[in-house]
Amino acid sequence: MRHFAGIVFDAYGTLLDVASVSATCEARWPGYGTTLAQLWRTCQVEYSWLRSLMGRHADFWQVTGDALDFACATLDLDPTPADRSALLDGYLHLAPFPEVATALGRLAGVRKLVLSNGTPVMLQTGLAHAGIADFLESILSVESVRIFKPAPQVYALATTFLDCAPADILFVSANGWDIAGATAFGLRTVWLNRAGAPAEQLGLAPEIVVPDLAALADMLV
Repeated sequence: MRHFAGIVFDAYGTLLDVASVSATCEARWPGYGTTLAQLWRTCQVEYSWLRSLMGRHADFWQVTGDALDFACATLDLDPTPADRSALLDGYLHLAPFPEVATALGRLAGVRKLVLSNGTPVMLQTGLAHAGIADFLESILSVESVRIFKPAPQVYALATTFLDCAPADILFVSANGWDIAGATAFGLRTVWLNRAGAPAEQLGLAPEIVVPDLAALADMLV
């Protein structure tokens, strides 16, 4: 692979396992953990897109709380304030995927950033809890441009920080829609297709497809 200025990682679903919050959900409503976690995540992403399209930005912490409220209402669950607080706290303490820390460590000497929809506090807390913050040079949040991925303004944060052209950045995400947005902006994209999902039908294919971060490290080291 030719020279690149740095690797930019998505956070949620890529480094941090959003499904790990299902244990917190299950502890409160046995039998609903996985369903609630999946619906919560789907609504969280959809609300970010809707707010961007409507020009009505709210930070990702509010979006995450609003999505939780909608998911609970959809499933006819009635969380107490303590339940809601505990569930949201779970989003600050997501587990990393098992290979992430080792793979990031193998990429020593490469500039590594996170570019995410999360707020600075969400990201700093979550990445520190996961034990991977020290592998990263910087954490870039959409809050500096107040619009969510896949808006091009978000991906431009990475080119500005690294002071390079889009084609000089490897962008890594497990979210197909995020890969499409980054590809449209001109970043070189690596799709971590952890679930063996079909490609998004948007005419914007990733340059590289790997099953996890360890496989990417194998290619680069």
